[in-house]
Amino acid sequence: MALLTLFVLATSLVARDAIAARPPETVPVPVAVAETVPLPAAADAETVDPARLADKLDDPMSRSGIVEGLSAYVVDAETHQELYAHDADEERVPASTTKIVTAVAALHAVGPDARIDTRVVRGSSPDEVILVGGGDPTLTETDDPDRYPRLASLEELAAGTADALAEAGVTTVRLGYDESAYAGDSLGPGWKQGYVDEGSTATVHALMMDCGRIQTTEVCGLLDIEDKYGPRETDPPLAAAEAFARQLGEVGITVTGAPQATRAAADAETLASVSSPPVGTLVEKILLDSNNNVAEALARQVAVVRGEEPSFEGAARAVMAVMDELGVEGVRVSDGSGLSVDNRITAQALVELLVLSADPAHPELYPTLSGLPTAHATGSLDNRYAPDGSAGAGAGLVRAKTGTLNEVSSLAGTAYTSEGRLLVFAFMANHPGATWQAVDILASTLTECGC
Repeated sequence: MALLTLFVLATSLVARDAIAARPPETVPVPVAVAETVPLPAAADAETVDPARLADKLDDPMSRSGIVEGLSAYVVDAETHQELYAHDADEERVPASTTKIVTAVAALHAVGPDARIDTRVVRGSSPDEVILVGGGDPTLTETDDPDRYPRLASLEELAAGTADALAEAGVTTVRLGYDESAYAGDSLGPGWKQGYVDEGSTATVHALMMDCGRIQTTEVCGLLDIEDKYGPRETDPPLAAAEAFARQLGEVGITVTGAPQATRAAADAETLASVSSPPVGTLVEKILLDSNNNVAEALARQVAVVRGEEPSFEGAARAVMAVMDELGVEGVRVSDGSGLSVDNRITAQALVELLVLSADPAHPELYPTLSGLPTAHATGSLDNRYAPDGSAGAGAGLVRAKTGTLNEVSSLAGTAYTSEGRLLVFAFMANHPGATWQAVDILASTLTECGC
């Protein structure tokens, strides 16, 4: 444990100085990993020589067999000096590294402290109440005060609704539900129906519970990378409304008939409301666990605050407008999660966004860095970079967002060299032979560099 503590402290000290005094948050790695990786050097670690780094990367790139479809970009985290570039300005299908774009756009446009509300409002008669979705896919049925992050629950919403109804002496209601906060299709451009069938995502709705998961005991993949998969509801809004009816019954409110789809009046009186975790927390979780429904929700929040239609198309326009505002070129998106094969992003753009997230002028972007998974330790990198594997040198030293689709593998994040220098990188492969193992080896090569 002492060695682990030393490793974490040393890592945080190096990072503190390496990215303009604002590093990715240090995530403790398992003791077994900490004992097998070199301790980062002091904050004045030697800078990397670009020519020597290129020599170091040449062999693994040649052996990968995917050079024709590979883009790579590496910069020094502190100086922002370009250290390596291979087709870095070529647009590639990014897969889930798209979530870096979504994260930055949401943090900049919506803000890390903003939350997404779910409300209950009065209907057209005293005995009608309407459950109104605001776009929080992490809404869950029962409350758990010990859970982190603390999620909005239908149990809490029902209790608040019952209190409001008691003031009017109402104990029996008809229940409507309103998902009209979103527009357009529920499947994204370039999506396959198989994504829903295999449980990678639910169809996208403004009202849903547990990311549309059926009989989930966890919460939308926010606690466990494996929990983001599983069978999905065919009608997520109705499933949420039925769960709310159950919770109303638990607090003594009788619901007559089945919940009915409707639309609440714009000026309807709010009886009760609950709020999602902050956007900054949701960003950390979409990066850590690569949750697709939460990513789509955040993209739509960007659309809402930017005055665009809250649809796939409107969200894409809003996100790209934020990229233009931040001066980041090479980003064309059709969704917020990266499931779309229509997305195109350059390796250089991904690196620029990560560097921008460390800029003291943009403190709101910090969760983009603190949410990155740690190799062989957390999130979507938990089962990668095994110390005895071909990319084992990167265990505990690489932190990056993953991306995988058929013939697509991408990775963008940070890595410490063997001298303790912090680098920012992106590797993107669009090739029939693209595998996550190949890009992992390239990132781990950065950690072996005594360049």
